[in-house]
Amino acid sequence: YGSQVAASLEATGKKVLILTVPGGERSKSLKETERGYKFLLANNVDRKAMFCMLGGGVVGDLGGYIAATYLRGIDYIQLPTTLLAQVDSSIGGKVGVNFGGKKNMVGSFYQPKIIISDVTLLQSLPETEMKNGITEVIKYGLAMDERLFRHLAEKDKWDFTTSELTDIVERCVRLKIKVVEEDETERSGWRAILNFGHTVGHAIEAGTALQGQRHGEAVAIGMMAEARISERLGMLDKKSLQRIEKVLTRFSLPTYCQKMNPHILFEAI
Repeated sequence: YGSQVAASLEATGKKVLILTVPGGERSKSLKETERGYKFLLANNVDRKAMFCMLGGGVVGDLGGYIAATYLRGIDYIQLPTTLLAQVDSSIGGKVGVNFGGKKNMVGSFYQPKIIISDVTLLQSLPETEMKNGITEVIKYGLAMDERLFRHLAEKDKWDFTTSELTDIVERCVRLKIKVVEEDETERSGWRAILNFGHTVGHAIEAGTALQGQRHGEAVAIGMMAEARISERLGMLDKKSLQRIEKVLTRFSLPTYCQKMNPHILFEAI
């Protein structure tokens, strides 16, 4: 979609520069950040520029961090093209990169001027990317919206209409906005509800050097692990645990961590 967005901007008289980054979590790095700075300097980009982050969560996080730090802050907009980015990562102003083999260790809270999500872009996504995003939708349902969770529990895997996807994205965005407005920088503890599944999930990603499990798969395992802990502590009943596992399995998401050294996992947690 890059050429279409560039053409739209050029039609309004804007000069457009395009920098692409390799796909995958490993691009969220200081090395790619430095490459971005060099590109901007080489093209004499000043504070009057507007950055457009067209892509998934990696592009949004990396580009947002460059926007937050280049010349002490450049205006930017998010144009998320994946389900995960549309329902979660583009919202809330968390930007940053991985460091030392750990997720999101360097970053900032820096809000975009606007976020434009078009669900028709999701039609070009492979199933692996839809799985990556549906995990975050399930997370919102479990943590904050029982009606959304019930809707997912009744669905045949990927049989979503455009209007359903629009409703899902809107629901998740409204839920996240409500939390972020009350606890933007995650200090009161309320924003931590959005991290359900991520304590274990991020540990799995770190333990596999950010190149084993995809983010959504790791978070799915994390939600299941945290639900099992809750059940063992007597805070969740067995039937609810089974419902959670059934929905994750319905969308072909993993519920167990395979072939990983538990000591590495505990250290990362």
